[in-house]
Amino acid sequence: MDKQLRANRAHWDELVAINARSEMYALDAFKAGGCTLHSLELEELGSVAGQTFLHLQCHFGQDSLSWARLGARVTGVDFSAAGIRLARQLSQECAIPAEFIESNLYDLPQQLNTEFDIVYTSYGALTWLPDLASWAQIVMDFLKPGGVFYMAEIHPHSMVYDETSGELPLRVASSYFDTNAIECEVEGSYADRSAVTQQKVCYQWNYPLGKLVSALIAAGLQLEFLHEFPYTVFQQFPFLELGTDGYYRLPGGQELVPLLFSIKGKKPT
Repeated sequence: MDKQLRANRAHWDELVAINARSEMYALDAFKAGGCTLHSLELEELGSVAGQTFLHLQCHFGQDSLSWARLGARVTGVDFSAAGIRLARQLSQECAIPAEFIESNLYDLPQQLNTEFDIVYTSYGALTWLPDLASWAQIVMDFLKPGGVFYMAEIHPHSMVYDETSGELPLRVASSYFDTNAIECEVEGSYADRSAVTQQKVCYQWNYPLGKLVSALIAAGLQLEFLHEFPYTVFQQFPFLELGTDGYYRLPGGQELVPLLFSIKGKKPT
């Protein structure tokens, strides 16, 4: 596990600079007042004004600060030192109050003992978690009684397909039910495929949706909804088409497989 954690932290430390200068992250537009959140999470989570808000695995904080711009009192957490440095810099430069903590998620209870109105995580975070049950318990431990947990994520079903295939039909490349660590060769960033990185290996995990929901319920979450969507937020497959609404879909808008999902629930009072 230490080997996997070290590799993944080195990987994300490198991605910070790459992603920050990429078109996908549009950092200049964000500094000018832009919002990096999507209509999905904005509509489903609703107003956050005045709410204490914990963002787990926040990268370099653009989404965290976008929620803060909407009135949330935000604490962002990430294990990348480079990510947290940039998040704090953006908070200061943009005059958006927020707290950022550098911590491996599983060590966070040793650094933070606050309960929050909202615990949040989104796109691309789940696959970096080696222990799903412990993660779910940490989510619940940081929620106030009656507090809300919300996540919007890449659908695990979509991750079994070959992402390098340039055409339909989708080709299954891995098992949906295999939750063992996957050793991945690093080639650039999802935000810039041409980028050169020194870290050549990272480790990821893919969890079936049922296992995820069961872990949250076992930790005590009262589930409000589980939604699935036939679109996604990035060019996951080369043939996906970008719509005017900012989401990527299969050619012709075909609704063949789920590409995103969202979950909302509460901690019992």
